Amino acid sequence: MSQRSLVLLKPDAVRRGLVGEIIGRIERKAGWTLAALELRELDQETLEQHYGEHKGKPFYEPLMGFMQSGPVVALVVEGERVIEGLRTLAGPTDPIAAAPGSIRGDYGTIVRENLIHASDSEESAIRELKIFFPGLV
Repeated sequence: MSQRSLVLLKPDAVRRGLVGEIIGRIERKAGWTLAALELRELDQETLEQHYGEHKGKPFYEPLMGFMQSGPVVALVVEGERVIEGLRTLAGPTDPIAAAPGSIRGDYGTIVRENLIHASDSEESAIRELKIFFPGLV
């Protein structure tokens, strides 16, 4: 069953020149394709829609500031079990806990700046795609 997922390559991935490496890893996964790709600056309204569930948590304001600190690359990736697969490819948020071979395990430095976002469920993917790529939903 084919799925779609939102992927955000965060400002630290863009700043560190890791966009090509991360997209290459996604493209090399058999059966996955890129349906959309865009470099963009995220405004406050978009971030509030995307991260609204975290409002009031201690990391919310630093996260919002980080996500506005530079451009991100937003992608739509589609394929068989892509949501689960992208989460595995990204690795846990904490780069110390992330296995070598995962994006965060290989390139992550700190929890707060963790290179990549990937939708965590089909419901989240639908909600997030409506925010970032409304014409594709």
